[in-house]
Amino acid sequence: MLKERLESDLHDAMKARDELVTSTLRMAIAAVRNAEVAGKSARELSDDEILSVLTKEAKKRREAADAFAGAGREAQAAKERAEEEVIAGYLPKQLSEEELTGIVREALAAGGFSGPGSMGPAMKAAQAAVAGRAEGGRVAAIVKAQLLS
Repeated sequence: MLKERLESDLHDAMKARDELVTSTLRMAIAAVRNAEVAGKSARELSDDEILSVLTKEAKKRREAADAFAGAGREAQAAKERAEEEVIAGYLPKQLSEEELTGIVREALAAGGFSGPGSMGPAMKAAQAAVAGRAEGGRVAAIVKAQLLS
């Protein structure tokens, strides 16, 4: 299970005195635990739900790195990028533009979506087909381009 892998890797990083990996994994595990207790009752998350939490955490790091870089704080931006790389090691390999375009094209054809009015349902179908292997913004841009063409 992914949560057990995170905890095992945290233990190994602590033994190796790797501060970056230790702090990043602690943050990731805390985010997973927060997600587990959110809502009406506490429950164990599935691996897919944990991947969703990790994807959000990676996106936070990427956005923070961009903000720090824009403000001229390169040291902090580099730290955020390094944390994102640690988290990315637990995420599925991201799709290339060509692979993503092909998957979105198939999902839109299977659902019979056309025209900009069907953006919502088309996005839902495309996100399901992509299954976390690409950022939502990238998927949305390709869906929009294909619906408008």
